[in-house]
Amino acid sequence: MKILAIQNRMGIGDMVIFLPFIEAISKKFNSPVSILVKENSKASEYLEKNKYIEKILILERNNKNSHHDGIIGSFNLANELKKHNFEKVFIFNSSLRFLLICKIAGIKEIFQYQLFQKKQQHLIKTAQSFIKKELDLDIDSNPIIELESSLIENAKKKYIIKSNQINILLGIGGSGPTKRIPAYKFLNFMKMAAKEHDCKFFLATGSNEEEQNILNEILNSEFKERCIPLDKVKIKETLPIIKNCTIAVCNDSSFSHLSAALGIPTIVLLSDTPLMYGSYSPKMYPIIPDGEETVTHDTLGKERINPEKIFKIFKEILN
Repeated sequence: MKILAIQNRMGIGDMVIFLPFIEAISKKFNSPVSILVKENSKASEYLEKNKYIEKILILERNNKNSHHDGIIGSFNLANELKKHNFEKVFIFNSSLRFLLICKIAGIKEIFQYQLFQKKQQHLIKTAQSFIKKELDLDIDSNPIIELESSLIENAKKKYIIKSNQINILLGIGGSGPTKRIPAYKFLNFMKMAAKEHDCKFFLATGSNEEEQNILNEILNSEFKERCIPLDKVKIKETLPIIKNCTIAVCNDSSFSHLSAALGIPTIVLLSDTPLMYGSYSPKMYPIIPDGEETVTHDTLGKERINPEKIFKIFKEILN
């Protein structure tokens, strides 16, 4: 059976969040599912060998001149989908556009969120209700990314990752400046952790100027010899490194989602993002700014993330 799932949200985090629902569809029909996703989901980096996914199709909608934008782009996409002869499609959004595209593509069975309800949707609960309604399945929000054991062992040897050390992933990057916790906050935590444990730190971040400044501040600290930067390493190659870590401490970034999905206890530092993004997985331990009862967009609390709270949860996890 040829099945398509459309997940058009941006970024790695959203793609990871939707994995349990795509897996549920695959299991229900005993068939791998093709997915239509945006390029910045980086799906091919961590889902290429996922047994529940058959093909990864890219939705090209980044600007007005993109191949799938506008009326002409809609017909381009419909014609491309038609070539795959999909029998069913699950559309994880309320877009009339995708409904029409799938009809033009000749897909007979179309399952979709209720139309025109985008503003009322909770990212996870809406997906859960959708799968419950269409497939009568109750799905937990617990994404899992599996890796080949050989990749994990190779990374362990290459980066000299010792099992008698506490190997810590520090996700110091973030998609926006309000999500990036200052370097001194991480350094304060590192001092507390290194005082009680033999620690090695893997620094995961992007390449923009502010992220590089945070990275360099940490690398120029007393912990330089204990740190391995991962900013030049492809996401695909970071996964087995992360899998070898004992624990992760991450901003709300792609690495918080990936590390939790890899089964690593992940402390998520939420300064300016809805709490849900750091608490949907049982492997996530959210920390919010001091003085707040919850966190959402415009909380602007990166200066109020408390390193002592990070260390407290760190010790609780280790114990």
